[in-house]
Amino acid sequence: MDAIDVIVTKRDGRELSTAQIDWVIDAYTRGVVADEQMSALAMAILLNGMTRREIAEWTQAMIRSGTRMDWSGLPGRTTDKHSTGGVGDKITLPLAPLVAACGGYVPQLSGRGLGHTGGTLDKLESIPGWRASLSSEEMLGVLREAGAVICAAGEGLAPADKKLYALRDVTGTVEAIPLIASSIMSKKIAEGTGALVLDVKVGSGAFMKTVDRARELATTMVELGTDAGVNTVALLTAMDRPLGRAVGNALEVTESVEVLAGGGPEDVVELTVRLAREMLQAAGLDGGKDPEQALKDGSAMDAWRRMISAQGGDPDAALPRAAETMEVVAPATGVLTRLDAYGVGLAAWRLGAGRERKEDPVSFGAGIMLHARPGDAVREGQRLMTLHADETARFDRALAALDGAYAIGEAGEVDLLPLVIDRIRA
Repeated sequence: MDAIDVIVTKRDGRELSTAQIDWVIDAYTRGVVADEQMSALAMAILLNGMTRREIAEWTQAMIRSGTRMDWSGLPGRTTDKHSTGGVGDKITLPLAPLVAACGGYVPQLSGRGLGHTGGTLDKLESIPGWRASLSSEEMLGVLREAGAVICAAGEGLAPADKKLYALRDVTGTVEAIPLIASSIMSKKIAEGTGALVLDVKVGSGAFMKTVDRARELATTMVELGTDAGVNTVALLTAMDRPLGRAVGNALEVTESVEVLAGGGPEDVVELTVRLAREMLQAAGLDGGKDPEQALKDGSAMDAWRRMISAQGGDPDAALPRAAETMEVVAPATGVLTRLDAYGVGLAAWRLGAGRERKEDPVSFGAGIMLHARPGDAVREGQRLMTLHADETARFDRALAALDGAYAIGEAGEVDLLPLVIDRIRA
């Protein structure tokens, strides 16, 4: 095989053969294919696309570049969820123990935040003692004990994806749907779960800004999961406004615990319950306890406490708090007609809740508490949000990000996406 032949095939709009795909993924992982050659191929894929067969075989080749996890030793069925990310998207935290409380086993491999979107591991690491890095044996132990585990993916899981992901980030090829879908699904299929629910976010705070693009991505990923033998379903959900009222690591943990205690914001509860039901149904476990009941009777909270404790965390420990706060108040009386997810996420990032580079630290206490949601009536001078940061110097840049991110007008001007926009199956 020759890298140039593979590049030219896709450059000219032709299909890559199975042999070409297997060779180029393996050769790139081993360093035989250079970064500049894979960059050219990624750009050709962005411009010319891939067929369903090509994407499926590309995904399988990336899975074969590393190890595949096996949960067949568990005394029950596994089911997992993946979100494409957004602002205030803490759903994984209450969702994993909730599904465990209803009889599922949830092996959840999660990531860290980058830019304006938060990372599940960053949120959980705000809990004193909690560990994100677990061996396969430790993961199995936590699953047996708590029914759910949330941790970092090991180095051996789809290493080809890790290498290609970094390359796409610096070559303008991040938006290629075949590469996005295969990146996500190679890791999720290698994770070994029997069923998978995808939460594909839509709106300003999401990677996919339009419903059409989100539907294309969701359909592609559902097909990949189905072709790999994983029962897969996708929901398109709103990210034109933040999810819940808390944006930031420890703030979102606190809100997640409120949900597990039977409270919490209505949208977070609704989406958590809907996704839990989808996960249980996909795994064939929807005949048991209903998630709504598990939130009310305390069993979901019990599963959360077991999960956190099993990973070294103290579920009763006080969470970090930022040293400084600032109030943002309504400039006029009326209705909050818009609260832009991207603007709020960018502000939280500038307050210290996120990172610019993967190696940067985060401030666990930094973030934003929202006191009003789109559609709420507000009075001039009323608190709209509270900014949390460790240094007052961060407030000016956060306020700049919020400039134009919210608007006050009349009730008829509120125009929001439905929380759940669509459901997609193969």
